[in-house]
Amino acid sequence: MKQLEANEVPLHKIFSSDYDFRIPDYQRPYAWEPEQAGQLFADLVEALENDQEEQYFLGSIVLVKPPNTARCDVIDGQQRLTTLTILLAVLRDLAAEEQVAAKLDEMLREAGNPLLGLESKPRLRLRPRDAGFFRRYVQERNGSEELVALRPETLDTESQRCIRANLKAFRDELVNWSDVDRQRLGGLVASRTYLVVVQTSDVDSAHRIFSVMNDRGLDLSPADIFKSKVIGALPEGVSDEYAVKWEDTEQSLGRDEFAGLFVHLRMLFAKERGKRVLLKEFPEHVLDRYLPEHAKEFVDEVLLPYAEAYESIRDRSYSAPEDAERINAWFGRLAQLDNSDWIPPALWALRWHAADTEWLDAFFRKLERLATSMFIRRVYTSPRADRYAELLRELDAGHGLDADSFELKPNEKRDTLACLDGELYLSKKVRKYVLLRLDETLAGADAGATYDGKVVTVEHVLPQNPKEGSAWLAAFTEEQREYWTHRIANLVLLNRRKNSQAQNYEFGEKRGRYFFAAKSGATIFVLTNQLLSVDEWTPALLEQRQRELVGVLAEEWGLD
Repeated sequence: MKQLEANEVPLHKIFSSDYDFRIPDYQRPYAWEPEQAGQLFADLVEALENDQEEQYFLGSIVLVKPPNTARCDVIDGQQRLTTLTILLAVLRDLAAEEQVAAKLDEMLREAGNPLLGLESKPRLRLRPRDAGFFRRYVQERNGSEELVALRPETLDTESQRCIRANLKAFRDELVNWSDVDRQRLGGLVASRTYLVVVQTSDVDSAHRIFSVMNDRGLDLSPADIFKSKVIGALPEGVSDEYAVKWEDTEQSLGRDEFAGLFVHLRMLFAKERGKRVLLKEFPEHVLDRYLPEHAKEFVDEVLLPYAEAYESIRDRSYSAPEDAERINAWFGRLAQLDNSDWIPPALWALRWHAADTEWLDAFFRKLERLATSMFIRRVYTSPRADRYAELLRELDAGHGLDADSFELKPNEKRDTLACLDGELYLSKKVRKYVLLRLDETLAGADAGATYDGKVVTVEHVLPQNPKEGSAWLAAFTEEQREYWTHRIANLVLLNRRKNSQAQNYEFGEKRGRYFFAAKSGATIFVLTNQLLSVDEWTPALLEQRQRELVGVLAEEWGLD
């Protein structure tokens, strides 16, 4: 590690010619909202009310700062430095005394000194997208009044809307203070408030420092660290362009799902389940193949196309001249599973076969069959990840639709059928998915089993607890009720919440008043509508129904 320095520095030295803060392109945008900014303000007010002369610490920042220069890249601390700048700007623009306003302005802007070779410039420079905005409305005098007058919807970025919201919150509070109290707060911020400045001349060292520090702000994610490596490897004339590409992609996916994409990319490249933290494994398995010479290729050939594929999967927005709805239907089905381990093979398929809908339809039929079987059998994380890793290895080797890992072994088919033929209702995570897939298959629909705006519930026909004296007790022995109650033959779907009273109706009343209460006398579910042709609910009927329904699923998923 390069030489490391850590010092307690008062804010009047932080916002001075000793530091020329730059927010690197790879950093995420400013994202503090009034909740976080308000907490910082409340901490300062509490320190002011205590009225003690002791130092007040606001936390730490991590910088990459070469020796003998003021310029420094902010690795950690952007949110805090930006918010403090906003607060100082509000105090300056509300100051009644020109001398006080001028001193606060000096903390925000370097006035320049030709004798010392210092040019006029802001103390803190945000990322290019927001730097001009921040300079005009925050760092320039009286800009805060103009900013408050702007409507949030007219601003270009979410970062700019956060800046405006926090500035307005500070101004709304401080405009009601006396000038004496505002000046006291300014004095506290300038002279008694400290940051611990951790600095090194090496960016990798700074990132290692960051990774073990606790920050009160919004933490950098591994994706932010990877961005610093990729964008940092590009020539200066190209880095801005690719930083914008990266940020547009992150904004399109959303920060959390963008971060999740890197987990899937690690799997795609490593083809083995993760054993260490992503911060360690992603560079080893992915970035080291591209950096430093091929950073552009990583963005253009890996990040962007896989992000586009990921968005198509998430939003079911795959498009093609024909049959696109069939592919999007597979995405809808797979999205209902309780894990996302199937996504790397799905990304692979879209990346390399996006134009071939017939091939994709066959691929996703096989993938859904494999994923569903493991879901029904409750295969746990490690063997499930190992199965997908083996599939990825076979796909990369050119096996395509003939990959052995797609195929279910005889014992896997047998165990899947046993689960379907058993007490399905008791498997809470599985039952709804299976019944929706069954209903969709019975309907012969190509659209996925997604009922927009509907509350889908799984219901028993034969009640779980029939009332004493009920006809259900005469039609079924206790042993028969115990056997059939939770099996697929006795289950139907409703698109409304359960009615605890109606669940114990006799069959005729339940069929008419509970299952088919709508004016049309039918439901949107084929599985439930089958009851219209049934006059009585008996063990013999359930035995036949069980055989038929499990048979439909066995054929759909190739379990025979």
